[in-house]
Amino acid sequence: MRILIYLILLLYPFSLLPAASGGKKEKSLSDEELMTLVQKQTFRYFWDYGHPVSGLARERSNGSDDIVTIGGSGFGVMAIIVGAERGFVTREQAAERMLKIVSFLNDKSTNSYHGIWAHWIDGQTGKTVPFSRKDDGADLVESAFMFEGLLAAHQYFDKDTPVERNIRGLINGLWRQAEWNWFTNGEDVLYWHWSPNNGWAMNHQIKGHNECHITYILAAASPTYPIAESVYHKGWANSIVFRNGKQFYDITLPLGTDFGGPLFFTHYSYMGLDPRGLKDRYADYEEQMKAHTLINRAYCIDNPKGYKGYGAQCWGLTASDGDKGYSAHCPGNDRGVITPTAALSSIPYAPEYSLQAMRYFYEELGGKLWGEYGFKDAFNLTENWFAPSYLAIDQGPIVVMIENYRTGLIWKLFMSHPDVQSGLKKLGFTSPYLK
Repeated sequence: MRILIYLILLLYPFSLLPAASGGKKEKSLSDEELMTLVQKQTFRYFWDYGHPVSGLARERSNGSDDIVTIGGSGFGVMAIIVGAERGFVTREQAAERMLKIVSFLNDKSTNSYHGIWAHWIDGQTGKTVPFSRKDDGADLVESAFMFEGLLAAHQYFDKDTPVERNIRGLINGLWRQAEWNWFTNGEDVLYWHWSPNNGWAMNHQIKGHNECHITYILAAASPTYPIAESVYHKGWANSIVFRNGKQFYDITLPLGTDFGGPLFFTHYSYMGLDPRGLKDRYADYEEQMKAHTLINRAYCIDNPKGYKGYGAQCWGLTASDGDKGYSAHCPGNDRGVITPTAALSSIPYAPEYSLQAMRYFYEELGGKLWGEYGFKDAFNLTENWFAPSYLAIDQGPIVVMIENYRTGLIWKLFMSHPDVQSGLKKLGFTSPYLK
């Protein structure tokens, strides 16, 4: 027997050994199996790598262990809901983690400013970690992403148990404390930042069209500190890059900068906000999301700069790490970096093309790109560079948007919240959810 094994190994020295970590992956998975695998592995970023004290999401896998991100944690909240529904963890486990998160956010030692959190906080202490010299206070957009997740969680954890009642009560308290109208500074526009040390010094008005749409929806939806309807129309919609209407690769883009910008514009606000059938006086948002996605892919196929690897199966430009540092990759800022979350999180808008990309990333790039928490942040085949990192704001949309494509879970939860529906009606939206 030993002689037989020796002869087999001599003739086929690698046939009985596992594939190297950098090799290609198996090609036998169905689309459903592959989507589940990607969701489950990516979910681990928020579950296994979540901060042990706060339960919130660490900013990145290759940064400080204690810096947690408020926006990325909002995405993580939605990912945890998906994990519970998919059976990656039990509902009871998910509820306990959610209670840890909302209890930490509600704790008096956790900094907030007029009910709004900073971009980064210390996951141990709850104290603000400055994002930049003057950005050391409230971040309205990052907090909007957190509330997007919290309102979905409020609707999901609806059982009459002590833990789930406590979750809903704490979320209601946080939601009602957020002073959205404070951030108008008395004008018909929302401001991104405010700090007790620097006031309005950042002076960053939130105007469209970009990833911030949800901020105005939630500000209008607030039951306690709502903005006036005029703030949406005179603030968000009053921008030189709001309307577009031009064609790129024979595809009409209703809103935004030429070619649409980075693809996270189609993800962050629309993880909870369902663009299907969503319309206001400015756009059909389902049409906007599809157009932006298809233009981004068409640009990668066109590949005007001749980067290695770009094509019908290898596409997706959005903000991420890159071989030359973090950047908002897009057709107007193309550095040869493909970011998996761009194509994968766009799956509701172009499912066939997103699945092609998912399969290429998994089967062809294999262990070079696939790791402990799913697909690593980005890669540049021209430079033979693969990111060593995972980022919360990139991993979260993958889990959530795949689920929205499969079942519409997070869309249905968020859109079912009565305050969200009131806010949409107030701003003149129509949607299948609004009766």
